[in-house]
Amino acid sequence: MEKFKNIRGTIPAVAGRPSAPARRRLLAALAAAALAAPLWPARPALAQQPAAGGVLAENFTWLEPPEPAPATPFAPGDGGETTLAAFRGRVVLLNFWATWCAPCIREMPSLDRLQAKLGDEGLEVVAVSEDFAGLEQVRPFFERLKLDNLAIYLDSDGALAKALGIAGLPTTLLIDRESRIVGGLEGTAEWDSDEAVALIRGYLERPEKA
Repeated sequence: MEKFKNIRGTIPAVAGRPSAPARRRLLAALAAAALAAPLWPARPALAQQPAAGGVLAENFTWLEPPEPAPATPFAPGDGGETTLAAFRGRVVLLNFWATWCAPCIREMPSLDRLQAKLGDEGLEVVAVSEDFAGLEQVRPFFERLKLDNLAIYLDSDGALAKALGIAGLPTTLLIDRESRIVGGLEGTAEWDSDEAVALIRGYLERPEKA
């Protein structure tokens, strides 16, 4: 699978960022992913795709044809491991973030509101933390921001991000009911905005193929 290229530049300097050794490991991993060819070659939204407006129209990139989601495991906050295949039959908004990423912090409440708004319609917002410290760092963050509608998911070793060629945070991918990646966005968005909801509902209204 081709990889995402990093169009956002360096990771922002914010309070609470990882230690210097942790930053070096993360930057090395992101740099390695960025050296590969881009997963999302620039192309306009195709006619058969739901229309995107606002920032999504400018920055959301469609993947045509869609790519199967990788089988790389990651960890739910309550223990064990899972894969993206576990969500087959639901539309997934897969978000990569970290507690030390200032744009991620701004974006997370909109993801929480989106889950509350569309969860009953078949959407699963899967917000995957790239924090090295894992649950002990993420749980207090969720409590502080009152993210009551999102489940905690962890990718502390960066395996899922690496499998998808994620080169910057935040990055968000849209996965259809057949567990195929249909597009993605590098950078932030107001995910509970009218245009984002319309985009996602376009996939919620499509039945899963037998």
